[in-house]
Amino acid sequence: MSLEQDLFQRSESQCELCGSKEDLQVYAIPDSPADVESHILICGTCKEQIEDPEKTDSNHWRSLNESMWSPVPAVQVMAWRMLHRLKGEGWPQDLLDMMYMEEEQLVWAKAGQTIVESSGGVVHKDSNGQTIEAGDTVVLIKDLPVRGSSLVAKRGTSVRRVSLVHDNPEQIEGKVEGQQIVILTKFVKKV
Repeated sequence: MSLEQDLFQRSESQCELCGSKEDLQVYAIPDSPADVESHILICGTCKEQIEDPEKTDSNHWRSLNESMWSPVPAVQVMAWRMLHRLKGEGWPQDLLDMMYMEEEQLVWAKAGQTIVESSGGVVHKDSNGQTIEAGDTVVLIKDLPVRGSSLVAKRGTSVRRVSLVHDNPEQIEGKVEGQQIVILTKFVKKV
């Protein structure tokens, strides 16, 4: 049997990421080790959004809560990569926290992330120069008055599960005393 026939049989003729039965095609996972099965069957919508992050619709990827449990390592790797890309949305971070992968699969999944980060994407750095990622916990290093509010975010306040402002490397968002605020990265330290 050909690779395409094998994939159609394995996936029961549906996208291995979202379950769609339309516009199916073989997809070779970038940055794959030579000794593993590195092809999956995906729909045109998934392929377009994987290859062009600007077209990513986070709601399309909610199906990853099922496909991340696939017994196929290549499917797990792509699910992890997409959840990692979307983790600033909140819900993908919850799925990443639940997801279990063997060590070699995790290394494979992370191999694709370093290329994305080094290719000119916006990188958020804390006051010490450490890279902040969506879902990280940071601590405020000075008292910060919150504009439009009487709230003052006190130094030492821990802000959990921050999200990134994707077009501005100097800003992150997080909740302080139940209020969602924008925080300048130069006033935080990554925990």
